[in-house]
Amino acid sequence: MRSGATYRLVVALGVWLVLLASPAWARTEVRVGVLAYQGEAAAEHDWAPLARALDQALPQHHFELRYLGLNALWQAVEHRQLDFVITHGGQYAAMESQLGASRIATLDNPRWPSPGRAVGSAVVVLAARHDLQRLDDLAGQRLAATDPQAFGGYLVALRELHQRGIEADDLSLTEFSGFPMERVLDRLETGRADAAVLRGCLLEELVRSGRIAPGRFRVLEPQSFERTGGYPCQVSTQLYPDWPFISLRHTDRALAKSVAAALLALRPLPDGPSWTVPADYQPVRDLYRELEVGPYAYLRDTTLMARLRGYWWIFLALSVGLVGWVIHTVRVESQVTARTRDLQRALTERDAAHERLLAQQEEASHLSRLSILGELSGTLAHELTQPLASMANFAHSMVRRLDSGRYTPELLLQASRDIASEAERAGAIVQRIRRFARKRGAVRQDGVPPEMVQDALELFVRVLAPAPRIEVRDSWPTGSTISCDPLQFQQVMLNLLKNAWDAMQALPAHQRLIEIEIGRQPAHCTISVRDHGCGQDDAGMARLFEPFFTTRPDGLGLGLSICRTIVEAHAGRLVAQRPQDGGAGLCFIATFPAHD
Repeated sequence: MRSGATYRLVVALGVWLVLLASPAWARTEVRVGVLAYQGEAAAEHDWAPLARALDQALPQHHFELRYLGLNALWQAVEHRQLDFVITHGGQYAAMESQLGASRIATLDNPRWPSPGRAVGSAVVVLAARHDLQRLDDLAGQRLAATDPQAFGGYLVALRELHQRGIEADDLSLTEFSGFPMERVLDRLETGRADAAVLRGCLLEELVRSGRIAPGRFRVLEPQSFERTGGYPCQVSTQLYPDWPFISLRHTDRALAKSVAAALLALRPLPDGPSWTVPADYQPVRDLYRELEVGPYAYLRDTTLMARLRGYWWIFLALSVGLVGWVIHTVRVESQVTARTRDLQRALTERDAAHERLLAQQEEASHLSRLSILGELSGTLAHELTQPLASMANFAHSMVRRLDSGRYTPELLLQASRDIASEAERAGAIVQRIRRFARKRGAVRQDGVPPEMVQDALELFVRVLAPAPRIEVRDSWPTGSTISCDPLQFQQVMLNLLKNAWDAMQALPAHQRLIEIEIGRQPAHCTISVRDHGCGQDDAGMARLFEPFFTTRPDGLGLGLSICRTIVEAHAGRLVAQRPQDGGAGLCFIATFPAHD
């Protein structure tokens, strides 16, 4: 009996030692609170990939995500039940002020123009409410929102109304439905509210998922952000920074550093978010200060008499200082005048320097165009020789017929027409070259990308003989345009075509192929130019857009740098990447803001 008990004790002790030595047993738990504004199931679907990625990046830890509402999340932080928090920028601003929280990363969603301009509010009404067309029409109406502390679900829209002179007291009623946020739409459907506040893009997501019918609701006063990179959804307000990943006051600093490094190193996940360096949340603080809520709620209860009673000694010191300031003002008046003159002179010099910089940039762009023509001018003579030779042949034929007497008016008329046609052809070639080489300032106008690409191709083929085979795939929708300088657009295209041609010089003529694809994303025009040449190694890819970097012995290394500057000046992007099919060559992709 004793030997059996001893045996069981030894076995239990061995199992305990094995579990203790196991890496999984030794993993520490990291608790991350996540704001579940659409409910726990939706939050788990959105954020579970992040937990798995962090588990893989930091295998010594196990990340547990807890999905909570606004109040529950705040209470969990106060009771130190969490190590990190993922929530909207408004709650972060309050936690930073009152609980000592700090951001270590910000969501980086490719759908938004930038991490600092990602969150807005959509004020939604029933499509049949034709009496509500502007935010100003909401005065005296009933408003449905998620929670008094909801950022995109209430406060962002409230600030927009405040800036139009409509306060919360001016509304007939503000009813808060709680989470999930889509409950506010039930208030509209049942007639309990005239308007509702949704976080930006939630309405579009509900329509795509089939949970609400298209056209049932509409957004009041949709804002336009085309000049600043566009926005994929309809919102009624300005944009604010995306959600931060927050480290708390009691969080271990070494753990916070490890998590921050892991977040920034994560590759974009197919079903999860990616992260970037912390954004500037000053616009969020400005919102709270303007509305006098959250960390600035004390401003509502402050009156002049209360301040006088509580801070009399400050007002006394200010009074003494005011007397001293009056005396001091007389003495420094002359100094202020002198410094004002110096400042005006400095501003004048700065403006002059800015004008010189713009002129130098235009000069560099002009020289780049001349460089392209210079590199291609060797073949320009061949293109002009054909019409000139034809005109000479027609003229000599007319002379011979006149000398021999074998001519008719019809023959002379046809020969004259042929000479005129060839002269117009040569003149068109020269005029196109002159227009491209002409030095002038930038002029923006609406243009159709396929037409502008075709103009660039005609010029490229004209001055290049023999030209490579060029295939164009055009999926550009009818009626869409982009705002750009046609000459600068043509300069970018010629640079990319010339680079593609140079990259394929080692190939046989029948293998030289340039592929061009023109398409549209929701708010952007995308133009890609691909060659099938030698490509670039990793070091070359990293330096492609550096000024004066070139792989050609006779190159200046300015073409791609100037092209990127031109595209970015049009609020676009120019990137280079290897072909997705794994083939040879490089693919340059330029994007421009598009509009209908």
